[in-house]
Amino acid sequence: MLAYLIRRLFAAAVMLVVIILVVFGIFFLVPKWAGVDIATSFVGKQADPAAVEAVRVKLGLNDPIYAQVWEFFKGIFAGRTYAAGGDVTHCAAPCFGYSFRTEQAIWPVLTDRFPVTLGLALGAAVLWLIFGVAAGVLSALKRGSLWDRGAMVIALSGVSLPIYFTGMIALSVFAFSLKWFDAEYVPLSENFGSWFGGMILPWITLAFLYAAMYARITRATMLEILGEDYIRTARAKGLREQTVIGKHAMRSTMTPILTMLGMDLGALIGGAVLTESTFNLPGLGREVLTAIKTQDLPIILGVVLITSLAVLIANLVVDILYAVIDPRVRLA
Repeated sequence: MLAYLIRRLFAAAVMLVVIILVVFGIFFLVPKWAGVDIATSFVGKQADPAAVEAVRVKLGLNDPIYAQVWEFFKGIFAGRTYAAGGDVTHCAAPCFGYSFRTEQAIWPVLTDRFPVTLGLALGAAVLWLIFGVAAGVLSALKRGSLWDRGAMVIALSGVSLPIYFTGMIALSVFAFSLKWFDAEYVPLSENFGSWFGGMILPWITLAFLYAAMYARITRATMLEILGEDYIRTARAKGLREQTVIGKHAMRSTMTPILTMLGMDLGALIGGAVLTESTFNLPGLGREVLTAIKTQDLPIILGVVLITSLAVLIANLVVDILYAVIDPRVRLA
């Protein structure tokens, strides 16, 4: 197990370096090759030439590529100083960039918005795992029944309906008409009850989409596994149906579910843009949407890095869980 963990950690470290290089290339090299002035993207097209040149010097855009890459890496792990003549700006580690429009480092902005997005993603993940997997298993065990058909119709509806549509319906009915739930977000640090009440509708709306997908994949996987030889052997040995399903079939079913969970949860931690915009949640998704509208490139760069790192960490955790569920994975 230790050797497997070391291999996965080493692979994750290499992938982290690759991710940072790719993100750097997308935001700094590709625009330059396309003839776009990157400094203008950082300060806005309406900025005067002196401000654009100052940002170009501060970012070191006139330096060789290898020097720019080194400064980018060093900023993430050791901080960075932006200097142009007597104008010096220090960005403490981890420096994910600096917005010259708002005159602030990106990392404090990300850490301020991150708890909102994390709470949304984790709460929705709990709901879609419980209801999505349970619905998929029951549909597989009751194949062709009224429950199976009804659950799959609901799952298809959940996959088809966009989040902003179901979110607005949920707000209109349950928050404004029936007044069962709060429509206003309250920070967790202020009041837990108000925070929890304000997060119920966003959790349900986001979970409805993902629970539908998890129900479909769980049903398909469970139906395939129930036809395997080892399941028939377990039943022939006289094991109880609960043991056959819970101990043998579910263990194999969890593998694709964990794969999906790692990707979905990692991506959501980077910001659930539609859900946060619909429910006016001050998370990473709404922040990056605002940055796109104002063309605040450093904010977009920082969120892209956070999203990439979240997906990497989530998949590393999934790899470790693979080894716990199926010991054969440790030999891979």
